[in-house]
Amino acid sequence: MILSAGLSPAWQQVLVFDRLRLGEVNRAREVHWFPAGKVVNAARAVCRLHRRGLGRPSRGLTILGGPAGEAVRRASEADGIDLAWVPSASPTRICTTIVCVGAEGVTELVENARPVPPGELEEFRRRFRAEAGLAQAVILIGSLPAGVPEDYYLSLLGGVRAPVILDARGPEMLAALEARPLLVKPNREELAKTFGDPLESEAQEKAAMEDLQGRGARWVVVSEGRKGALVLGEGKFLRFRPPAVQALNPIGSGDCMAAGIACALTSGADMVEAIRTGIAAGAENATTLLPADIDGALALRLRSEVVIEKA
Repeated sequence: MILSAGLSPAWQQVLVFDRLRLGEVNRAREVHWFPAGKVVNAARAVCRLHRRGLGRPSRGLTILGGPAGEAVRRASEADGIDLAWVPSASPTRICTTIVCVGAEGVTELVENARPVPPGELEEFRRRFRAEAGLAQAVILIGSLPAGVPEDYYLSLLGGVRAPVILDARGPEMLAALEARPLLVKPNREELAKTFGDPLESEAQEKAAMEDLQGRGARWVVVSEGRKGALVLGEGKFLRFRPPAVQALNPIGSGDCMAAGIACALTSGADMVEAIRTGIAAGAENATTLLPADIDGALALRLRSEVVIEKA
């Protein structure tokens, strides 16, 4: 089993427009509602890839509350996502993505996750340790809600034997490195904000990645959207260039990358090949309207088009 765990799920709305003009009435041509947030996206992507024979079965763990949380639970079940949850007094957030057909870029309207009461954090910790003890790989993903201690991820990872992919940023990522996760996967913007440095050159980016390694990360992957990703680990510094695809909505591509890496690792791939699979899954996600609604077979075919170069 591959466990995807995180505290910031969302009930997501996607509105599709032919055009969007601020200050005017804009009528959407399509509206979609579905469960999302990084933890749900990762669990869905693992599920899609496993249906095509890659990796292990998917299991998600999160916190859900209020009507939006119930909607996430019901829709995940209908979609075949095995999602466990801790009931919360804090309502699950609602987020909106605006897609303009033919226009560059996608607009996100993001509600931050609500604070989580201490008792619920303790219950999540208990559930996480039980689930992680059964997992062949763990994806710990997403930002911490306001008020959650910065060392919360570190407190989760104590005693976890399965390989851990940590997709986080800021103080919570830095604190968790003490647990020596197998791989950390911020994007370039998150890495820059973590260190308070704009990272204007590849040399600066590499130095920040080496800093993460020095703090405990065994592999560091920094995703850079259409440019692919920089990878540092086992003395290798590599650039992975993604296949050329017709992008529609890139939201969730990083979550699918984490899922692809975990699936490939649990199928026996080495880390370089696992990251190649993750890049392919992220590229396939960019072609879909709804995050992590990937075609697992197409994602696996795209692996051969991922180019690996020495950075």
